[in-house]
Order: sequence, then structure tokens, then C-alpha cells
Amino acid sequence: MSDQNVHELIIIGGGPAGYTAALYAARADLAPLVIEGFNWGGQLMITSDVENYPGYADGVMGPEMMADFRRQAERFGAEYVTDNVTKVDFSEQPLRVWVEDEEYAARAVVIATGASARWLGIESEEKHKGRGVSACATCDASFFRAKDVYVVGGGDSAFEEALFLTKFATRVHLVHRRSEFRASKIMVDRAEQNEKLDFVPNAVVEEIIGDVKVQGLKLRNTITDELREVPADGLFVAIGHDPNTALFKDQLDHDEGGYLITKPGSTETNIPGVFAAGDVQDHIYRQAVTAAGSGCMAALDAEKFLAAMEGHPGTAPTAPRP
Repeated sequence: MSDQNVHELIIIGGGPAGYTAALYAARADLAPLVIEGFNWGGQLMITSDVENYPGYADGVMGPEMMADFRRQAERFGAEYVTDNVTKVDFSEQPLRVWVEDEEYAARAVVIATGASARWLGIESEEKHKGRGVSACATCDASFFRAKDVYVVGGGDSAFEEALFLTKFATRVHLVHRRSEFRASKIMVDRAEQNEKLDFVPNAVVEEIIGDVKVQGLKLRNTITDELREVPADGLFVAIGHDPNTALFKDQLDHDEGGYLITKPGSTETNIPGVFAAGDVQDHIYRQAVTAAGSGCMAALDAEKFLAAMEGHPGTAPTAPRP
């Protein structure tokens, strides 16, 4: 492949991390190609109101915010391919990326494919996403002040979500399909001591009730099979996340959960020139603002890597770019 057909930087993924990386890379004259995927915008595309992102004082719809991110990077020269990457080869330079039969090559790649929340998989859940059904208490708890909400899950993350929600909701019910929880004892003890939180063991959510927004739930007892309806203003699904890393697992180091591992103090993976940003490598914070921050870091790391390449024009930046 001739040098004319090799991009400086390819960014895989179109969410807060990918678009921020594209913005910084475009301003550095790297002319990034963003292969953003069919479902560009990430999890923000199913978030109705975002009130905790700096700069949006009156709040913003998730899809609107992602469109703003996308447009800002495009203004400085980022180009987009609205399709899904189907294969990568990071074994040598240039790094290669495929969309079906179309091959792209670059000297550096930023992976920002994010993570996907695990959902219950029931039909009524899809209808109510962003209308009372959420997978992020940190994002949406403030919309449920003085409300009655349910949380599904049995691990530490579910308990963290439930305890956080008690700061806002009048009542929080933690639903788990078994009688015993996977969460650590300290988390269970803390929940038991919270007067606003109660447990609903041996139960699963069969249906979410409500026309426009959540009004109730149908719960099925996993032992007796008995169905009962309960009033509810919201449902938080806390059964885990899966990083979108299937394409990269055989080439890039990852932890037991599938999240990409980056070097300490860097966004660089185990392969030089390949960087990871956002929820694809962050299983702790999972916020739009932290994803955007790591996207900025990945772009600066990629710029420095490219400047240091033998025979590559330019020098590494000596100071952070504003």
C-alpha cells in the first residue's frame, strides 16, 4: 500500500471518547478518519436528558450532545465512515482496518468502541429506555427525586447503584433472582442498614408497565412462579457491562472482563501505535466526561507517537495543546 493511501490516524468508534480524540487529532492536522459505526454516539443515544456534562447548563438530550461532538470534530477536518469495523490487523505497520471488503491503513489507531450495558432482554424494556429505564444511576438518579424505583442485580455494582439512588428516591427496591447476593459482605451490610432500601430476592422482572413512562413492574417469583404487579417510577438495570472488544482480543492485552489494558499513565496498548480510550478500557467510571478526557489523552499520545516515528515530519508536542 502506497504512503498516499495510509492515514495518519484512524479512530474506531463514535462516542464521547472517539469524537474527542477526533477533535484533538483534527486540530493537530492529523486528518483523522473516524470509523464511527452504525450506532454512532454510543450509549448517549439512548439517554434522554444529560445534566451532568460541563458546559450544558440547562441540560441536553444525549443524541443532541453527540451530534454536537461529531460536528465540532468535523469542523476541523475529521472524516467519517458510518459503518462497523469487521477486522483488524495490528501485526505490522501500517496498521490495517477493514469494513467488510474495504481496507483502510494508518500509522496509528485509537480504539474507542465503548462498552454496552447488559439488559434484561424483555420487549417492554426497549420501549422504556430513557423513559424510566436506565443502566446508570450516576447519570439519571436526579430525575427520580421522591420516586419509588427498582434496581435489578446482585453484585457490588447493583448495590452501589441502589445505595446511590437512596440519596434521591423515596424508596429503592433491589431485585435479585436468587436468595443470596454476589455482592461483598460490606456492601450487603451497608444496604441492610439503609432505611430507604429493601431487598426483593428470588424475583425477576417479567414486564415493565406504562404507556409513555414507567408506571409499574410485573415480578415473577423464581421459586413459586407467582406473578405480581408493583407500582414503580423507574427501573435501573445493574447486571454488568460488556466492553466492545471482540475484534481486538486476539491481538491486544485485556483483563478477564475483556477490557483493554493500557500502560500506566498512558492510553497506549501493548502494540505501539494502538491506543484505547473511553469505556473500552474503563470499567470503573464509565461517564461521558471521563470518556471524553481519555479521548483527548489518546489523541495527544497518538500525536506524540507519530511525531517520533522515524522519517515522520514534525516534532513531538512540548506543551499541552489548549
